[in-house]
Amino acid sequence: MLGLYYDGGLELRRDLPVPEPGPGEALIKVMAAGICNTDKEIARGYMDFKGIPGHEFVGVVTAADDPDLVGKRVVGEINCPCGICYLCLGGKENHCRERNTLGISGRDGAFAEYMTLPVSNLHVVPDTMPLYSAVFVEPLAACFRITEQVHISPSHRVAVLGAGKLGLMAAQVIRLNGCAVLAVGRHAHKLKILDRLGIKTVMEKDLDIRERFDVVIESSGSPDGFNLARSLVEPGGTIVQKSTFVEPLSVDISSLVVDEIRVVGSRCGPFEPAIRALMRGLVHVQELIDRRFPLEMGMQAFEYAMRDEALKVILEMKTYPAEGLRQPGELAEDSII
Repeated sequence: MLGLYYDGGLELRRDLPVPEPGPGEALIKVMAAGICNTDKEIARGYMDFKGIPGHEFVGVVTAADDPDLVGKRVVGEINCPCGICYLCLGGKENHCRERNTLGISGRDGAFAEYMTLPVSNLHVVPDTMPLYSAVFVEPLAACFRITEQVHISPSHRVAVLGAGKLGLMAAQVIRLNGCAVLAVGRHAHKLKILDRLGIKTVMEKDLDIRERFDVVIESSGSPDGFNLARSLVEPGGTIVQKSTFVEPLSVDISSLVVDEIRVVGSRCGPFEPAIRALMRGLVHVQELIDRRFPLEMGMQAFEYAMRDEALKVILEMKTYPAEGLRQPGELAEDSII
C-alpha cells in the first residue's frame, strides 16, 4: 500500500504491507488525515519514531470482529494501553507505561491507505459531520482536556499563546467557559479567524508585557513560548503546557516556586465533547484548513506544512465514491497539484 514512512528521514513508499488487525482490533481504510505539529517534530527526530506517522484521521472500518462496526465512519483515540497494569486499572490508561501511541511511539499511524486500532479506541462519527471536520476531533479533544485539568471560571483571564491549529481551537473551547480570552500569535491572517468569531487577539510583538493572566495556555509550538507564558502568568496562576519539542527546555524552577506557579502538562482528551462541539457548531474548524494534498504528494504536503504561516494541511487518501471524494487515480478539484 501507499504511505509515508519515517526511518531517520521521511519518504513516500508504495511497498508498505497492508496491516493485519490483531485480536480486538479493526482494519480501517483511511479517508483523510491531518498533519499536526507533533508530526512535524517526528520528522525532525522526536520520540525516535520509526514507521508510519500520523494520528489525526477519519476512516471507514473494513474489518472487525463486530459486524455492526464494519462500514462505519470512525475517528480514534491514539493511546493503546496494556489494560492490566496498575495505571490502566486505576483509570490512567493514557499513561500506561506499556502503551503504544498511534503514529508516535511503537504503532504505525494514519499517513497510509490502511491502519489498525483497537475497537475500544474508536468513536463512530455522525454521517452528517463533514469529512474534514472529523479530522479535527482528536486535536479538539486535546483542547477539552484543558478544562478537565484546570478549573476555569467566568471571572478568570486566560491567554492562549500560539495561533496555530491547536491554539485557534483552544481559544474557542476556553471561551465556552464564559471567561475573558486573549489569543496571542505571530501571524495576523491566523488571528483573523478568531477576530471573526469575536475572540480578542493581539500580535505577539504588540502584546502589553505588563498584562497578567490567571491561566496561560502555551500552544505556540516554540520553546520561546514557555518563557513568554511564565512572564504573563499571575503569581498563584497556572501554565498549561501543550507544546512538545525535540530540544530540551531550560526552566527557572526557583521562580516557579517563589510565585507558586502551577505547570500542567496537557495531552490527550475526551472525544465525545469534541464530537458534540463540532456537531453543534460551538467550535469552527473549516477555516483552519489551509491545503489538501493527495497522499501521493505527501512529501510536498509536509514541505508545505513546515512553513510557519501554514495552518492545517490534510492528506487525502483514496476513498469511496459515496463520500463525494475522488476515486482511485483521480484528484479532488481543489487539491494541490
